[in-house]
Amino acid sequence: MPIDQEEMQPWQWPEEEWRRRVYRVRAGRRLRPRAWKDGARFAVALAFDSDHETNELRDGAKSVNRLAWGQYGNRVGVPRILSMLERHGVPASFYVPAVSALLYPDEQRTIVKAGHEIGVHGWIHELNSGLALPDERDLIQRSLDALERITGVRPTGYRSPSGDFSPNTLQLLRELGFAYDSSMAADDDCYELMMDGEPTGLVELPFDWVRDDAVYFLMHRFQGLRPYTPPSDVFDIFRRELEGAHAEGGLFELTMHPHVITNRSRLWIVEEIIKHARTLPGGVWFARHDEIARFALEHTRTEVE
Repeated sequence: MPIDQEEMQPWQWPEEEWRRRVYRVRAGRRLRPRAWKDGARFAVALAFDSDHETNELRDGAKSVNRLAWGQYGNRVGVPRILSMLERHGVPASFYVPAVSALLYPDEQRTIVKAGHEIGVHGWIHELNSGLALPDERDLIQRSLDALERITGVRPTGYRSPSGDFSPNTLQLLRELGFAYDSSMAADDDCYELMMDGEPTGLVELPFDWVRDDAVYFLMHRFQGLRPYTPPSDVFDIFRRELEGAHAEGGLFELTMHPHVITNRSRLWIVEEIIKHARTLPGGVWFARHDEIARFALEHTRTEVE
């Protein structure tokens, strides 16, 4: 009697099984235009994941201290970010769990009114890989509807909480009409997502943990997790990534969190990145993620055709 694939150890899988898993979600053609909007040499996409209290709520809301830490994102973080973006004339994308939006609806309306994008970031920052297909579909659908109801704008972009894709996530994004995703890290530049070996038409605007503030600054007092990198070192990492994107004529995507990056000793990192980008020759295009994804898809198509 054949053994169920799920009961096998990975080293017991037949070739078709490990190939099936690898090719379920895959990077397709790279979408890097020869030049960005208005002839800019490279593009910069700033993202802020407004998790607020949802990280702790997802885990059972056991720590009132960490709920307060999340509230900092709304009380201090987002206002500081919006002020900074306005000061420098830079648009950004905010990925918002629906529960964050329901807790702070005025915050989301203010973000949209300022010209920024809001994308879906789960319902309560749940982990997709632990969900059954009907539950994952329901949560993404409810999140879409809640953000549209609150802001008056239906999101076109998705970022999975904690970058946690399930084997069903891409299928659901196609069904629900998303234009792009920003959860994967198969490239530095945009690319078309493939599913089971077939192109989907969805753009991946990749993020990577090396360009994420949380890995350098977050800590958890109950888990012995104490990562800490000096802000000057984090700036150096981000600056080198930025300069690499400029050298290649590609994309620099930076992911941050309102409750992490906006401490008084840290927010300067983002301002210095913005100012440094504008000193590099050839010009820079600062854009929202939805604008980047659309431009990359349309202009790479034109060049291929």
